[in-house]
Formats: sequence, C-alpha cells, structure tokens
Amino acid sequence: MRRSMLFLPGNTPNIILNGDCLGSDAIILDLEDAVAPDQKDAARVLVRNAIKYLQFPGIEKIIRINSLDTTYWKKDLDEMIPLKPELIMTPKTSCREDVLQFDAYITELEEKLGYEKNTVKLIPLIETALGVEHAFEIASACDRVAAIFLGAEDLSADLHCKRTKGGAEILYARGRMVMAARAAGVDVYDTPFTDVNDDEGIRVDAELAKSLGFTGKASISPRHVGVINEVFSPTQKEIDYAYEVMEVIRIAKEQGRGAIALHGKMVDAPIVARAQQTIEMAKALGLGREE
Repeated sequence: MRRSMLFLPGNTPNIILNGDCLGSDAIILDLEDAVAPDQKDAARVLVRNAIKYLQFPGIEKIIRINSLDTTYWKKDLDEMIPLKPELIMTPKTSCREDVLQFDAYITELEEKLGYEKNTVKLIPLIETALGVEHAFEIASACDRVAAIFLGAEDLSADLHCKRTKGGAEILYARGRMVMAARAAGVDVYDTPFTDVNDDEGIRVDAELAKSLGFTGKASISPRHVGVINEVFSPTQKEIDYAYEVMEVIRIAKEQGRGAIALHGKMVDAPIVARAQQTIEMAKALGLGREE
C-alpha cells in the first residue's frame, strides 16, 4: 500500500537517517533535482549505504535517478539496482521509448546480478506536455512499470503558465494521468503540494487528487504526510458500508436473487468493486474485521 511518498534529498544524511520514522508509506531518495552536479557521486554513495545498512523496515524505497539527457543515469542504476529498491523513479519521461531504454539497461543489470527480470519496478515521472499526451503509452510500455507519477512544477514551466495552489492549470494533466493509469492497470500518484506551511491547502489538494482517482500523493515535507495518509485512507463509515455491501451480496446469492438494494440504492458491480477495494485497504491498514 502506498498512500504517501516523501521526497528525501540524497545528499542530506541527517534527513535520510530519519526516513523510517516520518510516517510515509514510501520514501523517495532523490539523486536528481535535490542534488547539485558536483554532489552526485557523494549522494549516490550516501543513498547506497543508507539502503544497505539502515534498510528502512516497513518503508517502501523509491530512488529518483537522473534523466536520460544526463551522464549520471547509468551510474545511478549501477549503484542502486544491486540493492533491490522496490521502485526506480525516472524523471522527465516523455514517451514509451524513454521507458524502454531504462528497462533495457535495468534488465542487463538484473541478468548480471542473477535477479529475476522485473525485480525492480519503474515509476515514470511525467512532467512535460509531451509526457502527459503520451501517458498511456508510458504506463503500458512494459511490465516493469508499476505506476506513473505527475510532476507539476516542471510541467507548468513547460506549459508556460504559473503554478497555483488551486491547480486549475494542471487539471487536464491530472485527469489524463488517472485515465491513462487506470486503462493500463497501474497506480497513479499526484504531485506534491509545495506550500509546506499551508495546512488547509494540503488537505484540499489531497482531497481533490483522491476525488479524481489518484492512488496516493507525494510530499516534499513530513508535515504533509499525516494529512495525505488520512485523506487516502478509508473512513470507518466507508469501511462499515463496504462490509454491508458484501453482506447483502452474500445474502442475495444465497437467495438466488440477481438484484438487491442497500439503503434504498441498488448494489451493482461498480459498488461491489469499490467495496472490495475499501476492505482490502482497511485490512492492509489493520482496520479490517476478522473473517
């Protein structure tokens, strides 16, 4: 389960040391934008040793490597793939061919290391207009892709528009990303809310992302993690309703009925599917009922 993903700069040992106690479901150890060119080698060593010796139990590890238009990305993968991180985040992914280039090199490394193919998954970071338009091609490029992720800061620059808290300028991109991910059968994650001091704004932004269909949301501040986790977790009311749905479906099957209502509303296949998703998440969070 991945509701929240927290960015941690790869060259900040004091922050990385606390990566497993900041409350996020996943941490993104960043070797790209957060690290200056003259610090790339040092950050790579720091992240490698942190994963190797700290391990971050119970926390999913994602590494954002450098983009294909740099000389760093192969070095990043050479150091990181042997550590078996759950996901590699590939920045500025704009087309299917970008994904396949990363996939081919990771496959070579896995073969050399004796790992099964697709041991390490990909989460392409889509942050250009071209990438948004190619979102489905990216999401379905290969079996290694587990999710896609919207990067709104670079995207707004590419769109020649101002990034706002309301996010009207990225509404189309958000919808396009969710549609592409769901069509491809992968998860989809929303861009961070960058005002770390706006506690009301992060809640509104997270609730909007959830309403659009995002799986979860990234953050650049530990301060936002709790709100994101809360928003993307089912409420007790939602959990109770989900169990009610499954119970009336059970009763309907026993009685041989093809249709049944709950609280005056017909229970159809989409409602059952949402109920099952809610129960699965509740169980993953330890909120489910005993069978």
